[in-house]
Amino acid sequence: MTANDYTLLEQANYPHELRAMPYDQLKQVCDQLRDYLLNSVSQSSGHLASGLGTVELTVAMHYVYNTPEDRIVWDVGHQAYPHKILTGRREQMSTIRQKEGLHPFPFREESEYDTLSVGHSSTSISAATAMAMAAAKEGKGRKVVAVIGDGAMTAGMAFEAMNHAGGAETDMLVI
Repeated sequence: MTANDYTLLEQANYPHELRAMPYDQLKQVCDQLRDYLLNSVSQSSGHLASGLGTVELTVAMHYVYNTPEDRIVWDVGHQAYPHKILTGRREQMSTIRQKEGLHPFPFREESEYDTLSVGHSSTSISAATAMAMAAAKEGKGRKVVAVIGDGAMTAGMAFEAMNHAGGAETDMLVI
């Protein structure tokens, strides 16, 4: 990849565009996404390592799930930078943490792909459980994924939510 070659990433500006790509191009999309994230965050500040750790995960989730109908609930918001890039906000990444810029975490008013406004922590499993229960009652077949990490699993709230989700037999994935 040449410096700042984002050809595939530009074609994957939204999840439906990513899902239209051949599977064998996803590694290149990940490489370009990682490079773009490094370049943009190094200029605008923000959380870098957490987003780098979720590049492949984010590409995989948006490739497999029919977002925004299917729901991805991020627990620790700074892991969601790749998600922001793949959901139509790539060109705005330089505005994170600036007045009237992108919110540094998922923010419902910013995008239909942000299912929960969140910063920190331990709320994704309980929120995803409620979303999965609602989807089941509605009979929509909507899939729900909770992405939790970065130490958030140490909170009692996360364990209570896992017990509730298991007892309720919800159709959801916890990563």
